Amino acid sequence: MQLTDRNDVHSRKMSPSIYAALVDSMCQNFWPMLTGSISAGFAALMTAVKTGNVWIWPCAILIVVIGTMRAFQMRKYEKRTATLTPEQAADWEPRYRNGAVIYACALGLWCFITLIGTSDPIAHMLCTTVTIGYTAGGAARNYGRPRIVQWHILGACGPMSLALALNGDIYYVGLAVLLLLFFIALRMINLNLHSIFVRALVAREREAALAYQFDTALNNMPHGLCMFGPDGRLAVVNRRFGEMMGIPAGFNAEGASVSDLIAACIQADSLSSINARDVAAEIDAARAGEITTVDLRKSEGRALSWTFQPMPAGGTVMLIEDITERRSAEARITHLATYDDLTKLPNRVSFRDEIERLLTLVHHDVRRSALLFIDLDQFKQVNDTLGHPCGDQLLCLVANRLREMLRPEDFVARFGGDEFVVFQQGISRGEEAAALARRIVERLSESYKIDNHLVEIGASIGIALTYEGVKADHLLKNADMALYRAKADGRGRYCFFHEEMALTVEARRTLEIDLRKALADEEFELFYQPLVNLKSGRISTCEALLRWNHPVRGPVSPIDIIPVAEDMGLIVDLGRWILRKACVECMKWPDAVSVAVNFSPQQFHQRDVVSEVRYALEASGLPAHRLEIEITETSLLRNTQWTQDVLAQLRQAGVRISLDDFGTGYSSLSYLHNLPLQKVKIDRSFLQGIDTERPLMLLRGVARLSADLGMSVVVEGIETSEQLELISAEGTVTEAQGYLFSKPVPAAQVRRLLDASHGRHETVGHNRVPSRSIA
Repeated sequence: MQLTDRNDVHSRKMSPSIYAALVDSMCQNFWPMLTGSISAGFAALMTAVKTGNVWIWPCAILIVVIGTMRAFQMRKYEKRTATLTPEQAADWEPRYRNGAVIYACALGLWCFITLIGTSDPIAHMLCTTVTIGYTAGGAARNYGRPRIVQWHILGACGPMSLALALNGDIYYVGLAVLLLLFFIALRMINLNLHSIFVRALVAREREAALAYQFDTALNNMPHGLCMFGPDGRLAVVNRRFGEMMGIPAGFNAEGASVSDLIAACIQADSLSSINARDVAAEIDAARAGEITTVDLRKSEGRALSWTFQPMPAGGTVMLIEDITERRSAEARITHLATYDDLTKLPNRVSFRDEIERLLTLVHHDVRRSALLFIDLDQFKQVNDTLGHPCGDQLLCLVANRLREMLRPEDFVARFGGDEFVVFQQGISRGEEAAALARRIVERLSESYKIDNHLVEIGASIGIALTYEGVKADHLLKNADMALYRAKADGRGRYCFFHEEMALTVEARRTLEIDLRKALADEEFELFYQPLVNLKSGRISTCEALLRWNHPVRGPVSPIDIIPVAEDMGLIVDLGRWILRKACVECMKWPDAVSVAVNFSPQQFHQRDVVSEVRYALEASGLPAHRLEIEITETSLLRNTQWTQDVLAQLRQAGVRISLDDFGTGYSSLSYLHNLPLQKVKIDRSFLQGIDTERPLMLLRGVARLSADLGMSVVVEGIETSEQLELISAEGTVTEAQGYLFSKPVPAAQVRRLLDASHGRHETVGHNRVPSRSIA
């Protein structure tokens, strides 16, 4: 332990307590003071009688009176019972100092008169010896206040030395010089005594402060502490130990043995006999250690942690801590970390650990086990329609039904959301797992009554059987793949895991790796499909379409690329590349031709989507009106206000907005009315059965409504001249797109198409209708 010295006498101001102690040391000399003053007065009277000098009589009387008064002043001080305070010391010091200085001056006056006014050597001897003796005694008595000693020497010995020097005799003068040296040495001795005494007081005060700090720390620490000496006797015990162990106040702790202390704890019913033996054994062993005792006799199961540390010189320090609450808190935390708080089932972490343990046991058993991954069907609809509280109640009811269906050796857990996992042990063939899965599907599909609502859901189950060496993570992965297949096959059923499922997953993983590499190495290519203006017959816009010619797989369809890129979160980076590449390519086309770029919902809902568009335009130098951004209804379904703000900013920048695949989603007419759209692309599905009256009327109605709202109308998927004639008859369709004109082609080929389109066309009636193919 390191302690800071806060009482350096040479560098810090004297503390009030030390000052009081120094004053106290001077004021406790009644009898010496009384006898000294009487003796000095008697000597003065003797010189007066011997010499017959009348001036000595007043000095003798003055010495007796002042000395007696000082003696009785000290007598009054000594009768005090309370410790001298610094304030009282400041009051007593001036009294003592004034009396001492006056008394010293009386002695000095006596010596001066005797030495100057008489020639009697006996009188000279008496006055000088008494004064020197008194001065030496005063220097010893007043070491606490050196300044008083200095005044004393000056008042008593100054006049004496002056008188000796004025006497004229060479011996008297020599004596005066010697006395001067003596007084200087006396002053130095006094200062040394003062320093020694102050250091002693400082040390005592520091020890007292340390003892107080140690006692305070010892009795306020949260742990109980006992220190046993080398003889096995109790040397130190703090208050906390007594409180924790309920030791009665009458117990004599000083010098108690280990057995005495243990017996007191047993008697106080704070320590059982069994635990007491363990504690005593650890102390007797005199080695570092730690044990925990739990008293099951107490309702809360009181737990104490005992730490033992031997000391180098012998003996042991024992610390005790009540860890009952901590153990309870740790147990609660462990329960929360391993159990689902809603259903009270084990959670994912607990399930995985338990499965690892059970799989170790299964490996030594000829029987197999099955892991059933359960996903509730239509649970989201319950949450959305009835609210989360009803959804929570439903999950609890599902958990109860699963508990009822399982054997004691089976294990069920909630994985989160609406997913549950069952580990079925001790089966001989897969049909047993299938039978359990059927029962679970049937039981969970029965109705639930929640808050006067009759709720019906279903369940889909993926099953994975154990095999030699399988790990928990691999088994869960297999069951998850089987569950995915069960849901894909129509839900409300179960499916076993097969190896070909793993091949499908591996193919998906390989595709993801290749996609990342392709984006980094720019292996993608943009093809362009023209949109032909039906009035001018020229290509007015080219839609940018992604193509990927994989070095091993060959051409990969966008249908395979886009969903995977969306799942991976690559669609935003991929869309950014398409946008910038398309803008650069458009700058190589005629000024009248625009480029259309599809934005996925994820890309459109990026917070910096407007900045990305502006950057692509600025980097390529493409005018904003030559860029069309195609969005689907999916992009408009969420965050409507934010969507409107983004569309307004893009339109204000000059970019054209096109609603793609209209008719495949909700086909909400509110989009056409509320959003700043400039173009509507009618999906190819409207062309099915267009040669009949109803589909044709529907298509023309949508086209007429859009045109009346001031928007351009594009029909996608034109493949025959008959389709072209039908859609262009009323003149409401502005542009057409499809294989009749051109399939998507590379950038170099689309440039040739643009040159041909702007140079070759034919007129029919009042409208210019493009030739059947410009590719």
